[in-house]
Amino acid sequence: MNIFKSKFFILSFICAALFVIFVSAAVTYYIVSGIPPVYELEEYSPSLTTKVFDRNNNLIYEFSVEKRQLVPLDEIPVDIQNAVIAMEDRNFFKHAGFSLKGILRALINDLLIGKAAQGGSTVTQQLSRGVFLTKEKKIIRKIREIFLSVQIEHAFSKQEILQMYLNEIYLGEGAYGVKAAAKKYFNKDLSELTLGESAMMVGVIPLPSRYNPFAHPEMAKQRRALVLNSMLEMGFITEDEAKAAKEEPLPEKKQADEKPGLYFIEYVRRILEPKYGMDTFWKGGLNIYTTIDIEKQALAEQIMNERLHEYDLKIAKNLGIEIIDEDIPSEENLENEDEQTSEEKPEQEEYPQLQGAFFARDVKTGAIRVMVGGRNYEESRFNRATQAKRQPGSAFKPFVWMAALEKGYTPSSMVKDLEMVFYYDGSNWRVFDEAKDQYSLQLAAQPFMYSKDFDVWAPRNFGGGSSGFSTLRRALELSKNLVAVNLIDAVGVRNTINVARRAGVKSALPNAPALALGVSVMSLDELVSALSTFANNGIYVEEYAIERVEDQNGRVLEQHIPNEREAFSPQDSFILINMMKGVVQRGTGGVARALKKPLAGKTGTSQSHRDTWFIGMTPNIAAGAWMGYDDDTSQESGRWTGGGAVAPWWTAIMQEVLKDEPADDFPVPDGISFAFINPDTGKLALPGDKNKFLEAFKKGTEPSSF
Repeated sequence: MNIFKSKFFILSFICAALFVIFVSAAVTYYIVSGIPPVYELEEYSPSLTTKVFDRNNNLIYEFSVEKRQLVPLDEIPVDIQNAVIAMEDRNFFKHAGFSLKGILRALINDLLIGKAAQGGSTVTQQLSRGVFLTKEKKIIRKIREIFLSVQIEHAFSKQEILQMYLNEIYLGEGAYGVKAAAKKYFNKDLSELTLGESAMMVGVIPLPSRYNPFAHPEMAKQRRALVLNSMLEMGFITEDEAKAAKEEPLPEKKQADEKPGLYFIEYVRRILEPKYGMDTFWKGGLNIYTTIDIEKQALAEQIMNERLHEYDLKIAKNLGIEIIDEDIPSEENLENEDEQTSEEKPEQEEYPQLQGAFFARDVKTGAIRVMVGGRNYEESRFNRATQAKRQPGSAFKPFVWMAALEKGYTPSSMVKDLEMVFYYDGSNWRVFDEAKDQYSLQLAAQPFMYSKDFDVWAPRNFGGGSSGFSTLRRALELSKNLVAVNLIDAVGVRNTINVARRAGVKSALPNAPALALGVSVMSLDELVSALSTFANNGIYVEEYAIERVEDQNGRVLEQHIPNEREAFSPQDSFILINMMKGVVQRGTGGVARALKKPLAGKTGTSQSHRDTWFIGMTPNIAAGAWMGYDDDTSQESGRWTGGGAVAPWWTAIMQEVLKDEPADDFPVPDGISFAFINPDTGKLALPGDKNKFLEAFKKGTEPSSF
């Protein structure tokens, strides 16, 4: 019996032991299976910041999910390293990855308060948790953390572990790693940090939101003092150094000014994000080198906003709306300031606010130099330089003039400045050719004015009236609508569309004579790029924004390849540009003469003054400006035109853009001759003519008579 009991006891013990072993093995397997292989840490690539640079390699923007910049340990101040050791892990250089004393202390505290709250983690444990594990406070995660920490200690040196930790740790305000935090809190490089600043940064590690100096300065100051005292205890600093560091002021969060070039930045993102994918673009640490000149971009934004604000005030005044400027209180307000409450302050009556856009590009390369898509990116992210489709009005006329040049017209050709009436018969627009004078023209049009079967269109010059006949040059300088319509009727609408297409216009163009007056819609960048083809000797060059993209290691992923083609003869292009110079010298764009540089330009005002434009070009830079309302409201209350309202602030911007540009004139190609012309008759000038004008012609097309 005793033997039987003894055998039963032994068997029970063996079963119990096997059960314990099995359970232990299962638990161990469960724990270990949740630990990633430590070699992954060697290949670990944290989320990095993608940087955008301007044409002069100035950093202008950063895309990131986590703001992080990696830096080697020897570039991290010793004060930061010592502060971390003093506060987070005093036995860092002695333990094997975990501290039994720290774990027991944390366990006792957790039991006393009834939940897992106390830390007790070494630097290595914090690193393993930050890279591989979750931050949930569970026993199983803590055990895995210890296992992984031991493996990390065997695989890496202490210096390597500390370097990874200082590049990985979250320090608040979206900053990961000490370099990003130094920039975020102090706007400094690591090498510029003081002892007090280093201590403050390390102090936020346990609870970045609670110890944030911007949100809780007193708590941040207390944490900094605690860090400095710990460093003093360990002999890292002296009493005098600790005392001086405690007196340093905490950083104050500055009101973030809107960065310049945000419309351009978004334009770049829309190009690259679909190409590289969300992860690579936002986390891959790309370096994007762009064409923008951020200094000139900022000036352009400032000038446009100031001028449009002035126009807003004028419109409000015309409408009888009082503008309340809170920044400039009246004397009466100052006297009664203590007595007034917020309820007593009058509310600003709403008034219409203009919008604007500005776009500049290199004529020869197509590189975008300035892109202003609106007055405030945060209020409206709609890019009016690239996305808004508006009527260019008379700014479209150069395409009609080029079609005429290709048909054999010259700048001295006499063209009709006569009223016309068109009617649409259901398939084509036709003109009343039999009408010889204004009275008979009105009689001829009368039967169709009220017919439901016919559409009638009778274009007019701006301001009314007509001169009968004009030279091709003078008609462009004065932006004669009737000449443009007569001209497109003579050379053909389809030929004009063909010219616009070759120049680079991609938007839909109606097969109608009204096209001559810019009734189609297109974007500002599209119009500027197309007109710049004429300034580039007839060579079309596609615009671009990105010079190259590099990965985090400097390997070039893509580089700009020019896309260009010959669209027009150099001779026709020069003659058109030479006529467009007259728009500035003697015509509707005279405001731009203030630049005192050779400049070709064209004004534009669409129907009912809804859109006002000015496009101007030197041999090197082409730029355009647009002004209007987003809801297509008319600007007629101000009777504003492209030459009178937009050209002034275009000129103010270009004074900055062209400040360092040489005053080069457009080069004269082979096959061009010059002759003195009488601008009234278009014929050769007589020796005694006082108003004679030196005109450019293709050789063999000069007038032969006086």
